Amino acid sequence: MLSADPRRQFERLLLRTGEMNYIWTNTESLLIHLIAGLAGVDKETAVVIFLTLNTTRARIDLVERLAKMDRRDAEERDEVLSRSRALSRLSGIRNHFNHCIYSFDPESGNAHTILMRISDRKTGLKMGRTDPVDDAELARIEGAIAELVALNRDLWGLIRARSYPA
Repeated sequence: MLSADPRRQFERLLLRTGEMNYIWTNTESLLIHLIAGLAGVDKETAVVIFLTLNTTRARIDLVERLAKMDRRDAEERDEVLSRSRALSRLSGIRNHFNHCIYSFDPESGNAHTILMRISDRKTGLKMGRTDPVDDAELARIEGAIAELVALNRDLWGLIRARSYPA
């Protein structure tokens, strides 16, 4: 369902995208504490490692690999992996809104997101998936924001419970 005022819908999307990025940055930075705890290093060293890895995917991969090491007990491993997988899943939504482009219908003014990704198929390519900026899309980003807030709190709980450097 498209809103009666497409400009307001788009402005709301932009506000939510900014809010999501703010929460994302704070939440991703908690990986520093997971790296420190899992690698057995101080927070300063973990910051250097975190900043050296220049993508979210690389940071999550490192955390997951450290959690899967043989010396890790299964409970700690599973606690870390469930949270890293949640962050990884939410990164897809974040990437969608941060890396898409927007198009506007010249008559109605309704906005659409255009995903800037190529999907290889058996015999061809698929690219440029479009989604309307509507109530459902806004609910999706607002749901992701709520999940990020909850994950942030959950990660802090894990960091405290495991006595990882904070």
